[in-house]
Amino acid sequence: MAHDIKAVPPSEDTTLNATCISPTSPSQHIGQLRLGIWIETASLLWMTVEAGVALTVGYVTHSISLQGFGIDSIIELITGGVLLWRLLVEQRNGSTEMIRRAERRASWVAAIGLFGLAAYIVADSALTFVTRSHPEASWWGIALAVAAAILMPLLWQGKLRVAKRIGSAALKADAVCSVTCAYMSFTLLIGLSLNALFGWWWADPLAALALIYFIVQEGREALHEARTGDACSCCDE
Repeated sequence: MAHDIKAVPPSEDTTLNATCISPTSPSQHIGQLRLGIWIETASLLWMTVEAGVALTVGYVTHSISLQGFGIDSIIELITGGVLLWRLLVEQRNGSTEMIRRAERRASWVAAIGLFGLAAYIVADSALTFVTRSHPEASWWGIALAVAAAILMPLLWQGKLRVAKRIGSAALKADAVCSVTCAYMSFTLLIGLSLNALFGWWWADPLAALALIYFIVQEGREALHEARTGDACSCCDE
């Protein structure tokens, strides 16, 4: 899922207020920062696998929902890579001005890509309904959706825990994106399963259309980040 992130110096990583930050010593902060880097690296590796499998299987089986899921994963790879870079800069006590500019550019790419993806899904789904094109059953796609539905909540918990301990709004916003990806996985799983088990071909394009809600939400957040540089992070998770 595309990440709504903001790079700021460690002492200024707002919008997590003081009540959201767990007090840590400098050594503990460094340890938690390393853990955050490890979690984000694992997340990017999974996104790479997810994008590759979803796009390959989606193309072979003509599944619109899988193709949309895969393209969304590629967009998340771009913005996630910038976040990992931002964490590495903090670990080395480096300047974040260059990262700020890079994150704004990545947010523009994400916003444009997500809105374009939503338009593509609408057009392709409409064509599928009109032509009654039947996507093939995809057990590989179902396995991918199950794996994502299990893994993404675990990544969400890990990112959120570290974000609170180091006071990182950027990592907290990324954790929220992991939750969105989990919801998308469940939606994808329902559509693929109905097609595979009952031959309900219309369930696949319908699931793809359901993904648009999440995609547009991510696009709006990315557009807000690109325009203002502000990341959304609330204290209620």
